[in-house]
Amino acid sequence: MKIQWFILLIIAIACSQPITGQDKKVGGPCEGCEAIHESPLPFDKLETLAKLPDATWTGKKPLGVNGTVYKADGKTPAPGVIIYVYHTDETGHYVAKADAKGWERRHGLLRGWMRTNEKGEYKFVTLRPAPYPDRTEPAHIHVTIKEPGLTEYYIDEYVFDDDSLLTTNKRQKLENRGGSGILKLKDVGNMYKAERNIYLGKNIPDYPTNQ
Repeated sequence: MKIQWFILLIIAIACSQPITGQDKKVGGPCEGCEAIHESPLPFDKLETLAKLPDATWTGKKPLGVNGTVYKADGKTPAPGVIIYVYHTDETGHYVAKADAKGWERRHGLLRGWMRTNEKGEYKFVTLRPAPYPDRTEPAHIHVTIKEPGLTEYYIDEYVFDDDSLLTTNKRQKLENRGGSGILKLKDVGNMYKAERNIYLGKNIPDYPTNQ
């Protein structure tokens, strides 16, 4: 009898403990954000630099984007944050391989994953995307964030300051999620460079205040 009571006590204590290992839901609806989990490598094996499949210097001037990811206080670098990006090709289409699976069928093959280093730094190299063929939206690079303990969420797309489609009206409608995504390109000779710092939790719904 004592053994039975002991077992029941252990079960009661276990049931009273909070469930751990579950990520807190943040950011609101995010169609396609789960594609971040299609990384070809485990998250802890990702590099700080991602070279997208179209990155080339052969007859081209690629685009290099770098920056630092900061915690919610806006000043502390955030290591171990996973960043997923994808975009159209130079004709404005999301082109996938013939045998594409999962979200690649929608996002295309021009996508990449990276993990911030101990200084919160990240970088990716690609070719500048084109706007959709109907030219209803500025050219852009989609970006999804996954930080420890939270579900993945989207932040403002990378857009280009010199894009004629990025009108005043379009700029005013930007949500500033994670900070501004407007890139100002600098021609450094063999490539274009741009910088964007990311601020975790900025304008992200349901983001915890203790992060």
